[in-house]
Amino acid sequence: MKIKEISFLLILLVSISAALGQNEEPFSGYQVEDFVFQGRSAKIVAPNIEHNNGNWVWRARFWGVEPQLDKALLEKGFHVAYVDVAGFYGNQEAVQIWNDFYKFITVKYKLNSKVVLEGFSRGGLIVYNWAAQNTDKVACIYADAPVCDIKSWPGGLYTGVGSPKDWKDCLNAYNLDQNSVMDFEGIPLNTSVHVAKAKVPVIHVYGDDDKVVPHFENTERLAINFVKVQGNIQLIRKKGIGHHPHSLEDPAPIVAFILKHTKAK
Repeated sequence: MKIKEISFLLILLVSISAALGQNEEPFSGYQVEDFVFQGRSAKIVAPNIEHNNGNWVWRARFWGVEPQLDKALLEKGFHVAYVDVAGFYGNQEAVQIWNDFYKFITVKYKLNSKVVLEGFSRGGLIVYNWAAQNTDKVACIYADAPVCDIKSWPGGLYTGVGSPKDWKDCLNAYNLDQNSVMDFEGIPLNTSVHVAKAKVPVIHVYGDDDKVVPHFENTERLAINFVKVQGNIQLIRKKGIGHHPHSLEDPAPIVAFILKHTKAK
């Protein structure tokens, strides 16, 4: 084998190792339990020092991506939970799985009846659609560049780039077509009004150069609806940032917001 070929293979192996390293368990040093719930992948991470208030944060999507907030909350005694409802796009089937998972997780692990919801990107769909039907179970919501209208993403019917495959799957998930979706009201822009009226505190973080989930089609329209019914919403704008990276390099403002709105059982 030639020296150039060996060098290429070494570089390739290093790249593969780096890629695999990015997929390693992001919560090393904590007790992580992996299990299957109703045929769906599920996880729960326990804090090293558990507080007696049973607080927990429920990650809706993209487990382990930008985990700095989850880690910060683990240090505050929170549990971190997750169940995979990918492919449902926040539809009623996903809501029912979440209903069942909530009952299971709060009973088995003796967690607080009020949960902190964390929704990245398309995770915003299930976060708001579930919260709208369970306002009494939500302490607060942290949404990060969240999808608030399926016509924006994955539809791409406005200014966003959209995703044709996801759009087809999303329409099927809701039993909609290109015409009926235009009058469909079961999206966070509308369902979130129930959250706002229930005075559930909400914080959104978004990039103002997001081409995937444009903020003016999603976060800002949702915020307008919140204000109309005197809801509690706070926005953190990241100037010049696109859809990625999510969260904040220093999640302290989000942590402070969550700690302000979480209480003991």
